[in-house]
Amino acid sequence: QSRLVESGGGLVQPGGSLRLSCVASGFTLDSYAIGWFRQAPGKEREGVSCISSSGGKTNYADSVKGRFTISRDNAKNTVYLQMNSLKPEDTAVYYCATFPQLEVWGQGTLVTVSS
Repeated sequence: QSRLVESGGGLVQPGGSLRLSCVASGFTLDSYAIGWFRQAPGKEREGVSCISSSGGKTNYADSVKGRFTISRDNAKNTVYLQMNSLKPEDTAVYYCATFPQLEVWGQGTLVTVSS
């Protein structure tokens, strides 16, 4: 079965950095664009970033542009989200999913930004 598994979340201080990983199994990752989403307590789920199947095109939400970088290593069936200059408002559960079809989701990884 096609699966995505997120990892790399944790507790980090404001201004710190964290790198999330999204590892695919059961399908060929290079055939899919991948999106990162997040949902914070009391907030609606929002799109964070997405990357084309080849990695040649990326997009970012305005709230993270300039701070987050999405990348992929198709040989490792992995998509990354490098998060720098983290803010408390970045606190959320982060999910990855095939994009835009959204047929395969991971279980999420919790990122907490707090001093």
